[in-house]
Amino acid sequence: MSTLLSTAALLASGILSPAAVTSESAHQLTLSEADKLITLPLHCVETPYPYKTGITLGSAEDLKEPAEHHPIFYGCFDWHSAAHGYWSLVTLLRQFPDIEHAAEARAILKRNITAENGAQEAAFFSKDINKSFERTYGWAWLLKLADELKAWDDPMASELSANLQPLVDVIVQRYTEFLPKLVYPVRVGEHTNTAFGLSFAYDYAVNHELTELKGLIEQRSRDYFLDDKNCPISWEPSGYDFISPCLEEIGLMQRVLPKDEFLPWLQDFMPQLADVDYRLEVGRVSDRSDGKLVHLDGLNFSRAWNLYALANAYPQYAHLSEVADQHMAYSYPNLIGDSYEGGHWLGSFAIQALNQAR
Repeated sequence: MSTLLSTAALLASGILSPAAVTSESAHQLTLSEADKLITLPLHCVETPYPYKTGITLGSAEDLKEPAEHHPIFYGCFDWHSAAHGYWSLVTLLRQFPDIEHAAEARAILKRNITAENGAQEAAFFSKDINKSFERTYGWAWLLKLADELKAWDDPMASELSANLQPLVDVIVQRYTEFLPKLVYPVRVGEHTNTAFGLSFAYDYAVNHELTELKGLIEQRSRDYFLDDKNCPISWEPSGYDFISPCLEEIGLMQRVLPKDEFLPWLQDFMPQLADVDYRLEVGRVSDRSDGKLVHLDGLNFSRAWNLYALANAYPQYAHLSEVADQHMAYSYPNLIGDSYEGGHWLGSFAIQALNQAR
């Protein structure tokens, strides 16, 4: 870790350019790193305040404590961050059964993801007034959490999965209702990004043989993105981005297109990625206590997971692992001990990137 901290410090100071960072900065999700990362969701999933509700009030009856609306996802500042906080707990427990704080994490999962709480969360989403709540960012993370629970070979996981299933069913229904109505994709670098919202949902549909949802995402991805060319990544990042519109679109199309279609599409979409000397400057954070500015650490992690995925799947793009490493080297050392503005969600992004780096 000391090497990584030194690299990050040099990058932040401007003494070292991102292009100069080598693959020596690559990360792996080891038990020791997992022991550190699990402290982030443990600290937030049952922390009720501060909390950003994001709900539409239909009447005075909706003026309730967040935990009354969301008895599972009431922590971590907002609903979607709570969803990926629980995903972090499940992911780390599944990969590292002997992780430190395992008993505490399991107790939290069992205490909150109950059948009663799952039914109440589902009821909230089922109301017409909440149709657009967490669309599609929170939806995607909920399905990713459900996917992880189903993949976890543990008796408790089966129970938790069943308790969450009513909400999962509502979210799947929301996708199938919404996507035919979405005429144009949302291409921003924040929560409503369409490519991100479809990627985790597609993984869930594939893994659980949801033919209708899988086919719908494939078709809408083609409708939205198949004719895209020359993505202007030089315009990125915007000031609050935590998702790269260009690279997240690549991540989705890598999923939905067969190799013989994907590679020509990628060459048209971002031909510069094929250059073995390709470099992409990291997103620089000026104030990690600012909840919007710290988004750029998330951008670095989400860029990394898409670059790793591409590099690992196609040898001709293997050089992109170095670009991903540079992004990790800048943001990863700041996770532990970060302010709550970043700590309540960035660990999930780091875990996803580390898992793609394998």
